[in-house]
Amino acid sequence: MTGSIAAPRAPLSQVQVATPRPVLVDAVIPALNEAEAIGEVLDAIPRPLVRRVIVCDNGSTDGTADVARAHGAVVVHEGRRGYGAACLRALGALEADPPGVVLFLDGDRSDDPSEAAGIVEPILAGRADLVIGSRTLGDADPGALTPQARFGNWLATRLLRLLYQARYTDLGPFRAIRYSSLRTLGMRDRDFGWTVEMQIKAARARLRAEEVPVRYRRRIGRSKISGTVSGSICAGFKILETIAVDFARHGPPRGEQDAGRALP
Repeated sequence: MTGSIAAPRAPLSQVQVATPRPVLVDAVIPALNEAEAIGEVLDAIPRPLVRRVIVCDNGSTDGTADVARAHGAVVVHEGRRGYGAACLRALGALEADPPGVVLFLDGDRSDDPSEAAGIVEPILAGRADLVIGSRTLGDADPGALTPQARFGNWLATRLLRLLYQARYTDLGPFRAIRYSSLRTLGMRDRDFGWTVEMQIKAARARLRAEEVPVRYRRRIGRSKISGTVSGSICAGFKILETIAVDFARHGPPRGEQDAGRALP
């Protein structure tokens, strides 16, 4: 009686075990005249969790770019003023070697970079595609969130729930999103509507979204948005306009018809 002879097994030490590649995380910081704070922010970003940081200098006149370079950031420039414009320019710098996850935070020290791990964890764990750091669920230093900012957040998030069935408590800038998911959203806003546009389009694309509580500190310097009455009014109007225009154009989310579609 004959049969095949099994090949001898390789010693366990020679067996090649495939290990999953780590998910790369890159950070994006839009910055306008943040020389006083940007160095402290960059030094506090946890490494090696974050591979690289792209700081977009949005027309600073105080040496923000030089300070950012000295603290290890890759610096790009966007001459057109606007939060969204700076974010879009920074994202363009990621295209040649894209990460798995993009982390967004402000350069004024109001966001606490040491909390970055908590922001990206739901994505790295496979539970979420988008994570918003909620200042309203976390602890805000006295005076860090102005009354107009609190009211604007309350109104905008109520509209997102009513119109898009998207349950958020904040439009905070400290957030993370899968790079592949971000590409499908087709982000366009170049001003203060950037954050709410992302959350609207995420709802339409049926991205899995989570919020995590974050600390919000008093910023260094004066806010370009909530620091003045005119800035607060302009930002609030832009956020509401972004919601109104999208809903008027596309109506409520239509289930699978909207999923994965890059909306203009």
